Amino acid sequence: MKFKVAALTACVLLSQAGLSASDWLRFRGPNGSGVSLDPESLPTEFSAEKNLKWKAALPGRGVSCPIVIGDRIVVTCYSGYGMDQQNPGEMEELRRHVVCYSRADGKLLWQQEIEPVLPEDAYSGMGVPQHGYASHTPVSDGESVFVFLGKSGVRAWDLDGQEIWQASVGKGSDDRAWGSSSSPILAGNVLVVPAGAESRAVIGLDKATGRELWRAESDLLGGVWGTPALSQVDDERLDIVLGAPYEIWGLNPETGKLRWFCEAMETDQFNSSVVIDGNRIFAAEGRQGGSIAIKAGGVKDISEGGVIWSGRDRNRFSTPLIHENRLYLISGGVVSCVNAEDGSEIFRGRLPSGGSNGGAENGDEGNSRGGRGGFGSRGGGRGGFGGFGNTDYASPVLGDGKIYFVSRGGDIHVIEPGTELNVLATNRVTNESEDFSATPAISAGCIFIRSSHHLYCVSQ
Repeated sequence: MKFKVAALTACVLLSQAGLSASDWLRFRGPNGSGVSLDPESLPTEFSAEKNLKWKAALPGRGVSCPIVIGDRIVVTCYSGYGMDQQNPGEMEELRRHVVCYSRADGKLLWQQEIEPVLPEDAYSGMGVPQHGYASHTPVSDGESVFVFLGKSGVRAWDLDGQEIWQASVGKGSDDRAWGSSSSPILAGNVLVVPAGAESRAVIGLDKATGRELWRAESDLLGGVWGTPALSQVDDERLDIVLGAPYEIWGLNPETGKLRWFCEAMETDQFNSSVVIDGNRIFAAEGRQGGSIAIKAGGVKDISEGGVIWSGRDRNRFSTPLIHENRLYLISGGVVSCVNAEDGSEIFRGRLPSGGSNGGAENGDEGNSRGGRGGFGSRGGGRGGFGGFGNTDYASPVLGDGKIYFVSRGGDIHVIEPGTELNVLATNRVTNESEDFSATPAISAGCIFIRSSHHLYCVSQ
């Protein structure tokens, strides 16, 4: 089948698979936008005693995000090793878990345990301890669940937990040994796996069999921790869009070949994900700040004519959110809002602090730049090493006309979109010491929030 047919299939996937329009099938939901179009109301205020529908214990830790498939919630965890940085234990005891819960009451429906491919990146330094070994969010087409487990490969299960296939996509490590976290996505019948750490490649797999269809290699992928998004250029063209050090790329999902590239932020690592709004692509990244808006549908080098605007907006790890032609960025407890048309600042304000920004290592990122080795530019070499500092990792999401942002320490801010910062409420679902580094999922009046210990369902 020609891929242009598969691309069209992606556009009508919901109707073909009989999915609910409220399914949240990948990292940040519909095309990674973080925006739910569900009409159901969502609570502004909630706590352990108010508007908490259920709470389910997880079999391990992790920062991967929950996905919603009809009446099921799927999330990944790890256990056995890396529970304590001071005493991580034995790597041989590491296990991964794929867990499925009932969205109605949080009841455990099934659980799969996976032995790892060893050696893994050690639970030490300033990288892996920030997120552990369950960092890639699963993706689903409504009939199967696809999970990327880094060095332990990619696996597919049906919705009842029966394994369909498994495939290896490499056993390497990123240059800093921070551990990989980019999540897979689906482009029609192709499972797109950003295996930057494992093989310095983006790999396309046949979603039905796990067979490798193509491999797009670049040395710069060793500095990528973001997740791709899809740009629907027209009825026949679909681009995979991914941010990389110094550049943004557009790949052909049929072959993995580069269709276009655009020089972007001067940073030797790309931790966030791009976000797409119609014919515009937005990205923000970099320790010193850097933002860009690009025209979709380019060819070859679009660094000159393809840039709509560029700025110095900060968005260290979380992915931006676009709503009503305003781009919201949250970094270091500061909310920035810029005009999506021209990049001009609308407002900047600080979130209320609950004193709960806990758990991260202190330090700053290394600033070594060893040259480029990407698709669009020439050269080789790799960058330096560093740490993350105290920071949040979740990205904002929007539902029922409200923005929800989860801090690492568990403060859940509810923000009214607009031309000034208006925090409607700051909530907590627990006062226990739990790490909240995962982005929530929104579906049919429920917000699913994952911590290092529990999965929470908040509902009006």
